Amino acid sequence: MMARVIARWVDDTLESPLAVDVLIADGRIAGPSMAFGCIDWEGAQRPFTLDECGTIRFGAGGGESWRTDLREAEIKVGTIFQIDWGQGDLGRYKIVKIAVPGAKV
Repeated sequence: MMARVIARWVDDTLESPLAVDVLIADGRIAGPSMAFGCIDWEGAQRPFTLDECGTIRFGAGGGESWRTDLREAEIKVGTIFQIDWGQGDLGRYKIVKIAVPGAKV
């Protein structure tokens, strides 16, 4: 099933909400499919892709990239996963909603 996973930063639920559209099978992100999402980061909406290795990429080509363990996480409300923003800076996110693709954060 296609779904929009909506997550909030655990440290400050009003900052940096994240939404990503994924294919879910057996409670996990299915297969090697590319996923597309957006994060509200420092006041700007930043679209990204999430590849099969858990790399979040911003922009075309050699843009900024982060890492996440979302692909290994059980996709359900309440699940906590991490995003590695780089340079040893990690953020924990909590899935707060599973919705139809296109749903607003």
